[in-house]
Amino acid sequence: MNAYAAMKQYQTVNVHAQVSEADPHRLIQMLFEGGLQRIAQAKGAMQHGNIPLKGELIGKSMGIIGGLRDSLDLSKGGELASNLDNLYSFMLQRLTIANLNNDAAILDEVAALLRDVKEGWDAIRQS
Repeated sequence: MNAYAAMKQYQTVNVHAQVSEADPHRLIQMLFEGGLQRIAQAKGAMQHGNIPLKGELIGKSMGIIGGLRDSLDLSKGGELASNLDNLYSFMLQRLTIANLNNDAAILDEVAALLRDVKEGWDAIRQS
């Protein structure tokens, strides 16, 4: 097993261990972290001209944002859930454009939006 494969295996085991021990609040935090990580990795792949990897990573970040969107309870969440739904939809549209146009600035834009939502979510636990 090469070093890269060993590292990927370790990361997979580590994530599974964290998920099995996490409460619902922490699981959402992990989604935010994963989304931000994939966007950063996609930007790096884009800057290095690795188009297949860039597409894969943007796809993964879109899957994570889609998961965050699917977790919203629009019937109970009121205006906040509706606003988040619209924001997540906007992020997904922007990621599609970033992928099509190889636009790193849009990746930064989406990462900043996702980071803002994550900071709000993180503050819930602290209050």
